[in-house]
Amino acid sequence: MSGVVLITGGQRGIGFGIATVLRDAGFRIALAAPEPPESDEVKTALEKLGEEAHYYTFDLRDLSAVAPLLDRVEADLGPITSLVSNAGVPAPVRGDMLDLRPEKFDIVMDINLKGTFFLAQEAARRMLRAPAEVHRSLIFITSVSAEMVSPERAEYCLSKAGAAMMAQLFAVRLAGAGIGVFELRPGIIETGMTAGVKDKYDTRIAEGLVPAARWGVPKDIGDTVLPLVTGQMAFATGAVIPVDGGLSIHRL
Repeated sequence: MSGVVLITGGQRGIGFGIATVLRDAGFRIALAAPEPPESDEVKTALEKLGEEAHYYTFDLRDLSAVAPLLDRVEADLGPITSLVSNAGVPAPVRGDMLDLRPEKFDIVMDINLKGTFFLAQEAARRMLRAPAEVHRSLIFITSVSAEMVSPERAEYCLSKAGAAMMAQLFAVRLAGAGIGVFELRPGIIETGMTAGVKDKYDTRIAEGLVPAARWGVPKDIGDTVLPLVTGQMAFATGAVIPVDGGLSIHRL
């Protein structure tokens, strides 16, 4: 086996795409999300991933649950060699940023930024305490929205911009220990989260919004994560990698 990867939000969408690619590469997979293990979505994910995958109910907003989660994963699978911070929530309501309410802002920040930071912090502490024979890494799945502005979902853009800085901070702090830290910025990816805007983006992609002329799929993200967790890009720690078919390239 190549190591143990903890993926937040790995039971669906981009996270599941990453889990599938890494499972196929020989990694043991730990999925963590708020859904109960008996939910159809979780059961289906585990059936598809097989015996190398374990599921843990975990809410990023509950900081007291961070250490117990990592304890359980370590007891079941061994020390975590890579953390893929993929879980996140969109803006609860799209609309004029001048109408944004503090409680909606807090929901997004608590999950996309605060919870993500403190999980990564504890994972990094444990990696530093325990030597490993395989490459270790932190992978932050952010979004093109870390840089591309969408005023109708300001809290989401702000959370992803903050997560981008988070990745840079961890990269500098952990580089001396040989722990790679990377930020991936997906573009328009076909998942359940984007199902509600499919018609809109079908049209815009057909009109040339994405140079690659297609939606991204979760496997695109998984294929990009693989060389990062295996150490093939170790000296590129801190790299920001767009996975968006050219969407974020500035054009005239």
